[in-house]
Amino acid sequence: MPRDADAEDPAAALEALQVDLVTTRIWSAEQGQKVLVIFEGRDAAGKDGTIKRLVENLSIRNTRVVALPKPSDQEKSQWFFQRYMAHLPAAGEWVIFNRSWYNRGGVEKVMGFSTPEEQAQFLREAPVVEQMLVDSGMIVVKYWLDISKDEQAQRLEKRRTDPVKRLKISPLDAVAQERWANYSAARDETLGRTDTDEAPWWCVRADSKKQARLAVARHLLRLLACPELKDKIAPPDPEILFRFEPAAIGDGRLAP
Repeated sequence: MPRDADAEDPAAALEALQVDLVTTRIWSAEQGQKVLVIFEGRDAAGKDGTIKRLVENLSIRNTRVVALPKPSDQEKSQWFFQRYMAHLPAAGEWVIFNRSWYNRGGVEKVMGFSTPEEQAQFLREAPVVEQMLVDSGMIVVKYWLDISKDEQAQRLEKRRTDPVKRLKISPLDAVAQERWANYSAARDETLGRTDTDEAPWWCVRADSKKQARLAVARHLLRLLACPELKDKIAPPDPEILFRFEPAAIGDGRLAP
């Protein structure tokens, strides 16, 4: 029987899930799984913290976190997906993208860093590329972390005032609130156009960092763990983590 998620202390629950992640990681390597996990979401939605909790007890030899900088001039001249291909997992590896090719559907669109033609091409190609990855035997898991406008404002202010968070400050922070509606529209189009049965989007309501981290850990384990372990893990709270569907845009599950 699954553990009773409602009865668990968040810190104790996370520790137990981290133990399960280690067990799962060993089994996954033995099975030769190729796992790609993509984290996207609003600025300050908690991607860094969620990823940190997932990987902090895993070996860096076969679990890699990839956060690419802006492309060089040479990379700008390449096929858009090309620079990501070198970082994809081999057998037995997990690769976690802290932001990914979906920059083109988000910040590049909102900030005008790519043309409308390039954005349209991306939305056509992304599902095809991901289908090819799945057909090759790769497991592709995509998470969108969503937060409210007020919560984002509070977190961005904390970045500016907390000395230990200075490395998280980005020039784009200044316009995250100003262009909130544009980011919402870009999110809605990207999720709607690139959600597929082979590589679906899983949306995470992340105003509560602790609950979001627990939900992601539970969900990932139930996707990847060996059958014996899956049965012991409670499913994530459906109010926190859910499969994307167009209705979520208008019913309040995704922040307007």
